[in-house]
Amino acid sequence: MSPLLLHEFHAGLGARFVDVNGCEMVSDYGDSPLEHAALLCSVGVLDLSCRSRVCLTGGDRVKFLHGQVTNDVQKLRAGEGCYAALITAKGRMQSDLFIYSLANEILLDFEPGLARPVMERLEKYIIADDVQLVDVEPHYALLSAQGPKAKAAVEQLDLGVSLPEMPLQFVSSQVPDIGEIYVVNQPRIGSTGFDLFIPNPSLAAVADRLIAAARQLGGQACGWTALEMARIEAGIPRFGQDMDETNLPPEAGIESRAVSYTKGCYIGQEVIARIRTYGQVAKALRGLILADNLPSLPSKGDRLFHGEKEAGIVTSAAASPTLKKNVALGYVRREVNKPGTELALKTKDGVSVARIVPLPFGPGL
Repeated sequence: MSPLLLHEFHAGLGARFVDVNGCEMVSDYGDSPLEHAALLCSVGVLDLSCRSRVCLTGGDRVKFLHGQVTNDVQKLRAGEGCYAALITAKGRMQSDLFIYSLANEILLDFEPGLARPVMERLEKYIIADDVQLVDVEPHYALLSAQGPKAKAAVEQLDLGVSLPEMPLQFVSSQVPDIGEIYVVNQPRIGSTGFDLFIPNPSLAAVADRLIAAARQLGGQACGWTALEMARIEAGIPRFGQDMDETNLPPEAGIESRAVSYTKGCYIGQEVIARIRTYGQVAKALRGLILADNLPSLPSKGDRLFHGEKEAGIVTSAAASPTLKKNVALGYVRREVNKPGTELALKTKDGVSVARIVPLPFGPGL
């Protein structure tokens, strides 16, 4: 497991750790429900330095990446970003990506442990292009403030810039004794949020100040467990958990955010265009309300049935503190995936009922 740069810092705050795709992440600081409440009601600070970070440089970087991903990279101006998928020629996902256009480079931010396979995938198609790929994890770390008071917490850092107002817009600031910090409007759980890309030598100082700011606003440091609870409640799929190399982007419901149907050719474009032209996918990600009295939550891959016929699988599950219900995300076949449909969930504990509901999960379900 690749350790966090600030392992000792987090350990001093009472952190427990978890392996996320071969990378260390704080699991919690002793009270995941309290951390979840901070994310939803005030502000939670997360060390997301486990996430992969790769930069593209060179004069052909925009044209090259535009031909590799599902969204429109050429329309991005400096200081703007987009969400996209990296797919195979058959339309299957290899990663999802947040793409940020800097003045002289493009920054990719994506799931932990995928820097090498994503770089190998991109390098495969660099023929005569002026494009270089650089793993920037050794140089820049990532902190995130999420929740309704996230903006107020980041503003207390006095970075000398106005924070970006629109999602995936970003600004940079040269901060004395810290270095150049990039601040991104990044609502990771569907509310308000900001990511901060910080030079590694300054990470501890900024983390300490940001957590102190969060505490003044009623928030705190938060870990992966609380973040996953909030993500699942928001109905946001995560690559490696709810999306993988077997999935097409439209199956995961990310096409409205990740796919441009007007940008022209890219690897896998014909498959995605054909799906849009000729009909729906055979399965789609859905929200599921589970039974209240489950001995344990279902695991990824537990099967769903409609009558005697297999209808799908569960990908993520959580005991939702917000809804006070057990909820899950999962893929369900098209013919039986309408809201209100009841399915049978089969786990190691036996059979229980799972009811399909619209995403994101909301009150009254």
